[in-house]
Amino acid sequence: MRPSLLLLAALSLAACDRKKSDAAPNVDAATPAASAEHKDEPEHEGLPRRVKLSDKVVADAGIKLAPATKELLAITLALPGEVSVDPDKNARVASPVPGRLSQVLFKEGSAVQKGAVLARVRIPDLAKLRAAHAAASTKAATARVNATRLQELSQKGLASNQEALGARSEAEALEAEARALDQQLRTLGLGATGDGSELTLRAPISGVVISRAAVVGQPLTADETIADIADLSEVWFLGRVFEKDLDEIHVGARTEVQLNAFPKRRFDGTVEYIGRQIDPIARTVTARVRLTNQDDVLRLGLFGIAHVAIGTDATAPVLVVPRTAIVEISGKPVVFVRQPDGDFELHEVLLGQSNLGKVQVLSGLREGEAVVVDGAFTVKSAVLRGSLAEED
Repeated sequence: MRPSLLLLAALSLAACDRKKSDAAPNVDAATPAASAEHKDEPEHEGLPRRVKLSDKVVADAGIKLAPATKELLAITLALPGEVSVDPDKNARVASPVPGRLSQVLFKEGSAVQKGAVLARVRIPDLAKLRAAHAAASTKAATARVNATRLQELSQKGLASNQEALGARSEAEALEAEARALDQQLRTLGLGATGDGSELTLRAPISGVVISRAAVVGQPLTADETIADIADLSEVWFLGRVFEKDLDEIHVGARTEVQLNAFPKRRFDGTVEYIGRQIDPIARTVTARVRLTNQDDVLRLGLFGIAHVAIGTDATAPVLVVPRTAIVEISGKPVVFVRQPDGDFELHEVLLGQSNLGKVQVLSGLREGEAVVVDGAFTVKSAVLRGSLAEED
């Protein structure tokens, strides 16, 4: 009896296990449950196509609009060249007389203001010069008093006219000597009075120290430069024009400079001078373009290309926007269009040729649409964040 009961219990357990197996089939180990559930989720949303910015944000960011228009693209002439300093905004610092540096108060790269103390030079003969000036001034004053006294006595008949004239001549000679010594001190940038034998060297202009050749204790000569200072708020780009292209370029032509160091940036300027002498070896002449160093990124000696306007492409007008309207999102060029309700809409665009600050738009934009031309990076930030709260 007992063996029969055990057999029945075993059959019952096997049946229960089979039902559980049928109800919950095994999942293939190569396909995790988490992956199966992830496939059922909705696709992740992309970047917002529209953003709304408050009037305050628009005003603070300096956002400006301009319509997409059809224009004739400019034809340009490419001039290789480099950035150079304007000689009128460059100065060299040197001691006017031989001496020895006793103190140096500047470093290469330092920004200095006109009149700032740069260095002090010990000049052995300086004390002698001041002493000579003081002695000449004293003698001149005494001689003048004596000449005045003799003139008065001469008028009363108590002294000869010859004595009066001699005293006056001596006084004038001593006064001339004192004035010459005073002028010599002023040429050195010193006053007639002062202690010690040190000469102070000051910055002749405001700018940046671009080179330094000064060490404390260093002997100096009158023709030795210890610093070069340049005002780099404006610089020159000196482009080279070949003989065959001289007839096409003219003063006042719009120019866009692209430097090797900043391939994605353009610097606007105009041709302000074309040289009058041909380089006999390279057979080129210099075209000078003035550039404003707005972000203080321009460095002396940078090489690049100046694209100078010499005419327009007369084939047909093309749809263009300013270069400042183009930004990149996920590696694609886009512009932002202001909608009638005030929203800014993202438009992916296909670009064509570009020249002098204008870029051709082949698709993605219609003529007349209001495009953000200044402040596009503010709108881009709002798109990337996808939140108005952070912008407000």
